[in-house]
Amino acid sequence: MSSTFSRRSLMVGLGSAAVVSVGAPPLLKAQTAGTQGNLSLGMPKEGPDTPKLVAPLDIKSITDQSMRAVKQLGVDHVLMGGPPMPWTESQLRAILVKCKSGGLVVGNMMIGGFPNTIYGRPGRDNELELFKQSIRAAGKVGLPTIEYNFYAHRAIEGYYEVDGRGGAGLTGFDIDRLKSLPPLPEEGVHTLDEMWNNITYFLKAVIPVAEQCGVRLALHPNDPPIALSRGSGQIMGTVDGWKHLISIVDSPSNGITFDCGVTRETGHDPVEVCRYFGTRDRINHVHYRNPTVVVPYNRYVEGFIDAGDINMLAVMQELVKLKYKRLIYPEHERALDYDRAVGIHNQYPGGGGYAGMVFDIAYARAMLQAALILAS
Repeated sequence: MSSTFSRRSLMVGLGSAAVVSVGAPPLLKAQTAGTQGNLSLGMPKEGPDTPKLVAPLDIKSITDQSMRAVKQLGVDHVLMGGPPMPWTESQLRAILVKCKSGGLVVGNMMIGGFPNTIYGRPGRDNELELFKQSIRAAGKVGLPTIEYNFYAHRAIEGYYEVDGRGGAGLTGFDIDRLKSLPPLPEEGVHTLDEMWNNITYFLKAVIPVAEQCGVRLALHPNDPPIALSRGSGQIMGTVDGWKHLISIVDSPSNGITFDCGVTRETGHDPVEVCRYFGTRDRINHVHYRNPTVVVPYNRYVEGFIDAGDINMLAVMQELVKLKYKRLIYPEHERALDYDRAVGIHNQYPGGGGYAGMVFDIAYARAMLQAALILAS
């Protein structure tokens, strides 16, 4: 994740149509209700009580063309990086109204720009006031979720490109690439205890405001999920850390972005972790991707969504079972030649663009439809 909201995508647009095999008995059972001649008419669709697939939209380029790129693929919800703090009601409303004109609902904005809060420096109280003003503005316009990061340092220096099937670009991570890197002057060195103190101060200040405004905050796990990065401890680098986070202030407004990919990178079972946070109503956003792990935490490859270690249908089934109704983002698209030919890619090694995202959301929709059929 990036607070400047590349979200590993330079363009938006995702598509539908992937194929999943499911057993005949549950499929036939699901097809009998409300049909003619025991045959179903059409596939399950998203609704108020189902998860919703979401695509990224660049806040600086909300055009008729960019919105059509989302709508043509059957996606009705978008997320984006928010403006600089403090957000204002008029500013957010203009964005939401523009998206609504294209048939799109904004369901999540990323917020950033509070380094003094993250590092416990002078000036954090002023940042917290700007953050609270932004939450209030979000509440007034009906923006349900604000996503954020709390990295002491994000270890992107460990990424490198890997050749995938047919020469497609994959993103590898190896902790050995980080071992000799010194702390950065603008970040400094911070112990794990210090970082927990800083986020506790932050949560106790902002979560009551979020509750009052009907807004949920979603903290993304550390990605890559390593314990120490350029000398600083990483509070969201372990599943135990995620669990501790939601205990600091006990509120649905204090939740996480459940990333099944990062969960697997830590060596945990994504379905079990999904169940832990979902049964506590602390999943406020979902990232849906599928890495192949060599050494938990330290060495893995982010590959195609259909080819990693995770049973992606099982994850989707768990979300449906939990009655999760918020957004699912099939992120981290792979670098395909189609996008390379037109110069569309993101800044991460092996990362792709529009065509890669079409593949990811098509697969995610197939998983969602299969999960809904099996749950009926």
